[in-house]
Amino acid sequence: MRAILSGLHHKKKLQELELELIDVPEPFDDLVVTFLEKQTQVSLTLPITKVISAGVVRIRLNANDLRVPESTQSDFSWELYLNLQQQDTRGLIQVESEYLSDRHQLSLTSFYQLNSDANGMALFNLHTNQPDDEFAISAINLQNDQLQITGPNRINNRKIDNQRLVLKNGQDQGTAEWPITKMGLHGLFSGVIPLSDLASNSKQELFIRSTVDGQDLEQRVILGKSLAGQVTQAITGHHRLVVIEKRFNNGIQIREMAAPSLPERLGHLPSKVGGATHLLSVLMEKVNLMYMRRLFKRGHRAYDQPTLIFESFGGRQVSDSPYAIYQLFTQLYPGFRFVWSIDRTQKKFCKQNGIPFVVRRTAKWVRTLEKATFWISNARFPAWVKKPSYVTYIQTWHGTPLKKLGLDIENVSMPGTTTTKYHANFVREANRWDALVSPNDYSTQIFRSAFGFNNQILKVGYPRNDELINSSAEDIVALKTQMGIPLDKKVVLYAPTYRDNQFAEKGKYTFELPFSLDDFKQQYGDDAVLVLRMHYLISNALDISGYEDFVYDMSNHPSISDLYLISDMLITDYSSVFFDYAYLKRPILFYPYDYHMYKDELRGFYLDYERDLPGEIAHNEKELLTMIGEKLQTPDMSDNPKFMDFYRRFCAIDDGLSSLKVVNYVVQQIENQG
Repeated sequence: MRAILSGLHHKKKLQELELELIDVPEPFDDLVVTFLEKQTQVSLTLPITKVISAGVVRIRLNANDLRVPESTQSDFSWELYLNLQQQDTRGLIQVESEYLSDRHQLSLTSFYQLNSDANGMALFNLHTNQPDDEFAISAINLQNDQLQITGPNRINNRKIDNQRLVLKNGQDQGTAEWPITKMGLHGLFSGVIPLSDLASNSKQELFIRSTVDGQDLEQRVILGKSLAGQVTQAITGHHRLVVIEKRFNNGIQIREMAAPSLPERLGHLPSKVGGATHLLSVLMEKVNLMYMRRLFKRGHRAYDQPTLIFESFGGRQVSDSPYAIYQLFTQLYPGFRFVWSIDRTQKKFCKQNGIPFVVRRTAKWVRTLEKATFWISNARFPAWVKKPSYVTYIQTWHGTPLKKLGLDIENVSMPGTTTTKYHANFVREANRWDALVSPNDYSTQIFRSAFGFNNQILKVGYPRNDELINSSAEDIVALKTQMGIPLDKKVVLYAPTYRDNQFAEKGKYTFELPFSLDDFKQQYGDDAVLVLRMHYLISNALDISGYEDFVYDMSNHPSISDLYLISDMLITDYSSVFFDYAYLKRPILFYPYDYHMYKDELRGFYLDYERDLPGEIAHNEKELLTMIGEKLQTPDMSDNPKFMDFYRRFCAIDDGLSSLKVVNYVVQQIENQG
């Protein structure tokens, strides 16, 4: 029996902790959770507040109740235990942690964080009696000739008003102030100070001014964690050196001085430079599989610097949740090393966007993969890729399951494998994942059974969906302009799945549009355009020659979330894209033109396809063309009861901070490793 802390929800001024229960006998509503404070040994027992679904429950508490009144402590660390009191089963199960939170400010002088101990057990840490003149930020970096600061703009879900950054000069006591602009992620701000604004030869301390509950405040900026992974030095165009320093009191000091000369900088280079990197760089670009296997069998040692490898769809794209995590990581912790594992087709994209990469199936790729400390991928690595013991492998996966997965597929018809081999490879690969990202309770349960997976599940939502929650109308206009999509027309997004039986030979897939582009254009071409997003396995198997003024093939666009945002409706069949698109509460139309064959002969479904979908089903091309017009007339589905039931079941977990939660998980692993 296991109990796992898997989520945190805010209910006005209260907190709800979500627990996943594995092999715990029902009834769940008879269970209680005991909190035990580690130092004082004071305990607090709370009942299960709500049973969400099979194996998922919540308890509601007020974090302020976790203070121990008689204690002189200001910091409290509470362990959690599931207290079994059923007739046949009694005892305590210590709650594990799969959820790590940011700092949640309860007031100016108190905050809490959900964390885990060295053994992965859950801790609810409450900090009280904190100075009201301190303000904790999330990250600080020197990039693009700017001092960049990221931090919270809320206290206990109440917005902080009129935030400004302030530098105080230690020499002449002078001050300067810069306004703060909002960042893309909900609940955070992003402020910048141009390095050209810094006083010469100065030591300046960073403050923040704001208004909280009508009170004007000036607080010293602090950083509770280390500066590891953040860029703390920069040389400006005027040959000036700027350095970020963390002081003994966690405060932030900015020093500006003359940059060292070239001979001085060269004098600080290491005296020995290894030749292994140069040797690997001149190895031939293509190596055969046997050579790759031999390379993976060689012993490797991890890089001294934390190194994260990202891969999306087997290197075919730079996209999806790994890309969302990468973008936030490079913003908050640019001092770490980030490398993308890519197919050769992605080299141009990476070079154009300044993304460091290594080409798959090269000697350099093997070395980089084996010496990295984190792998972050949304699909499986080849079975012959060796995972070192020091690697933490985070699997983001790539969708909420509609179709059967892994062990649940009874008959596998994909090229180059058999059902037995596919099942064995799937379980073997899943057991290499140290953590698996899940978007909802439904997916968590399927992942555990279909993958035979018993390691950590991070139920934080898909990072790729953060963009859906944090984007504005202006952002959507900018995206359309960037993609060349007309601003005066509706956008219909067609994003079907690939069929397991739709292959010509191993590695080659085929696809044909199941409706007439001529009929589509004749009926809607004056008022709408069609955007295609094909599955990555078939994205190169489609020809739209002659329709370029009406059809836009965005199959290789790095972010499918961009396509969701620019579209007014979605047409799909069995692809899991509709789970994500539902976040926007826009109309969804299903066109399963081969439904019965797909259901009965291919994979089958977890949901009842005819009852549980958040939209209507078009069974033929005539119905499809009629329903498109109807859906374009109902742009908001918020008043549709069936749609909103679906939304509450599958979409309610996401708060626009999924990327941040995964980043926090990785950073904690790095700091725990020293």
